[in-house]
Amino acid sequence: MTSRIASYLNRLRNRHFFAIDLVILAITPFLALVLRVDVPYAIQPFLPDLLVYMAYAIPLRLAIFRFFGLYQRYWRYASIDELVQLAVMNLAALVAIAVVFFGVRLPALGICSQWTEVCGLPRSIPVLDAILTFLLISGVRFAVRLSSIWRRKGANAPGSVTKRVLIVGAGDAGAMIAKEMRTNPGLGLDPVGFVDDDMHKHDVRIHGLPVLGNRHDIPSLARQYAVRQIIIAIPTAPGRVIREILAICESAGLQARTMPGIYELLDETVKVNQLRDVQIEDLLRREPIHTDTAAVQALLRGKRVLITGGGGSIGSELCRQVWRCGPAQLVVLGHGENSIFEIVNELRGAGPATARSEPMEPIMAGEPLEAVIADIRFAGRIHNVMQRYRPQVIFHAAAHKHVPLMEQNPGEAITNNVLGTRNVLDAAMAADVNHFVMISTDKAVNPTSVMGASKRCAELLVHRAARRTGKPYVAVRFGNVLGSRGSVVLTFQKQIAAGGPVTVTHPDMRRYFMTIPEAVQLVLQAAVLGHGGEVFVLDMGDPVRIVDLAQDLIELSGFEVGQDIEITFTGMRPGEKLYEELFVDGERYERTRHQKIFIAANASSFVPSELDQVLAGLRQAAEANDRQGVMAGLLRLIPEFRPPDVDPALLAQWAAEDARS
Repeated sequence: MTSRIASYLNRLRNRHFFAIDLVILAITPFLALVLRVDVPYAIQPFLPDLLVYMAYAIPLRLAIFRFFGLYQRYWRYASIDELVQLAVMNLAALVAIAVVFFGVRLPALGICSQWTEVCGLPRSIPVLDAILTFLLISGVRFAVRLSSIWRRKGANAPGSVTKRVLIVGAGDAGAMIAKEMRTNPGLGLDPVGFVDDDMHKHDVRIHGLPVLGNRHDIPSLARQYAVRQIIIAIPTAPGRVIREILAICESAGLQARTMPGIYELLDETVKVNQLRDVQIEDLLRREPIHTDTAAVQALLRGKRVLITGGGGSIGSELCRQVWRCGPAQLVVLGHGENSIFEIVNELRGAGPATARSEPMEPIMAGEPLEAVIADIRFAGRIHNVMQRYRPQVIFHAAAHKHVPLMEQNPGEAITNNVLGTRNVLDAAMAADVNHFVMISTDKAVNPTSVMGASKRCAELLVHRAARRTGKPYVAVRFGNVLGSRGSVVLTFQKQIAAGGPVTVTHPDMRRYFMTIPEAVQLVLQAAVLGHGGEVFVLDMGDPVRIVDLAQDLIELSGFEVGQDIEITFTGMRPGEKLYEELFVDGERYERTRHQKIFIAANASSFVPSELDQVLAGLRQAAEANDRQGVMAGLLRLIPEFRPPDVDPALLAQWAAEDARS
């Protein structure tokens, strides 16, 4: 019987609610009068008065209900917000009815002589009528809400498959997850409660679920409540906390799933479909940087933005986050047609950003989202693109970044990373671009590789352009990016899938790591903070041993190191360093207003005067595939450059020649 009623209620639509409301509004005045006079037979003398009251009260209520959009709502998912809105509607209707009711009772207006019927009604009738109307109208609508819950509970009937879960984290994210699970039993997830290390949350209930203890209670609670899965709902938790929780779950033989980190939850919404297995990014997660998202949105909203290397790992994430800020036009530039096609289609599928509903500057050419296939090494083509689209903000992410490959192909590192950057900068200055942010790397600091040295040269070019324009042209330096193309993580995952071994170059090899969304947040923040010529660096915490990273990936894949998958050491590759550095000698680093973002305000002071002369020589050496000439040119620009495969005597000879010149 209950299920049949629930099924009927779920079929109700707003046109049905309108008819039901008419019946309710016709009944509640009589009920109010009965309540007022206490006995039903005593209402007879007031009936003429009541009919006149109803003649204006019912249309007034319906008009106000329609004005507030009562009949454009979906009541299956009604919440406390809808209840509050119903109360506001009824209060507004009461005020309007009271104005008319008491207005006609004023003797000074002489209305009672004409509307004698109304004057006989008790003064409490409008209030009682409003209370009864609110109770009945809200009751009907929330009956629909309850019926939806009853029907969903049918999914948990005997024979249905459900998984009992325990939620780690009784904060906003955990509460959202629990609410979605409880209102959608069809998900097959049955939350039994929360665990949280905050003692103040213990013994309280959230969405009807108790907070049962802290993370150390997980094994005993899992046995007590027959829990099959642990859900880690703490997007802001650092990697250390995730590691501890995962270790507890593994010791108890429990499966653990988690939410994305805070950098991935850009819209701050949390949904069950975002749950995933714990990944290496979660174990390396740091405390989030509190960036000024409002300032970033203010900078980009309604602006023409161009992103080079838009199809790459960093470039594509830049496109996603910039697109959400509502630019007037986003130009995605790259030389790989497939990757550009994919990111542009993804953005078009996501729809326009809400921020673009505001008035914006006219677009100089084309559509709000443009895909441009171009190679930054061709100066004429890049100049043409800049003049066509006239961007106001540029994010320069196009670069070769693979260290061993650039050691084998040094000319490509020069033509793309150095000369390509110069082409983009020259075209940007000619187009009067206001903001320019270049993606650099920690390998540019005291470089030992051609790739690192080429990015250091690109930094010098940005610094010089900042001095020439007086505009915020800046560089952003960060470490290795997890999940990017060519990332060691992807290599390890392929090796694990193949059964091993996992190859590590050196047992003491250490690197700084960050996630792609985190790196892009830093880049966007630099666009806001920069005044011109600075280098921004993220405080990335402690470097991670690559062998530890490999071990974590093996264990996350469900294997044991040494038994299922072996780790072998292959020796360092050309251009590699055992550890990376973040600061160039002489650069004066200070903290910004963001606690974990450093800035080198004096970085532009390191630009050599003979930059153009040396670049001309580098171009000739690159085109001739003259490795020694490339090395000599890089050394002239970057005295701290120490390529490991060049004879120290030759380095000294170049240095002496440079001093004489």
